[in-house]
Amino acid sequence: MIQMPRPEVLDRIKEAEQEADEIIAEADEEADERIEAAREEAEQIREQAREEAAEMAEERLEQAREEIDAEHERILDEGREEREALEERAEDRKEEVIEHVTELFEEAVHAQT
Repeated sequence: MIQMPRPEVLDRIKEAEQEADEIIAEADEEADERIEAAREEAEQIREQAREEAAEMAEERLEQAREEIDAEHERILDEGREEREALEERAEDRKEEVIEHVTELFEEAVHAQT
């Protein structure tokens, strides 16, 4: 059995402890760097998600505006058509109404004489 002198054993133990401390420090530093990188990546992902959500919201808003404009035009067109139909019916009945009012007037005049 080989025996080392005690100071050498103590030195080797200290060296091994120092080496272990350095390994642990490096591992801690690497872990911190990985955590920071993961946080940065997560922030980038969140920012990208926010931007995509804002774009989608803007697209939906634009689509809703277009639908509203189309519905607005449809309602206006429908209103114009109804107005034109009413004007036509009124024009068609104009002679009839004039004739009826004239008859009523004549009856009223004859009733007074």
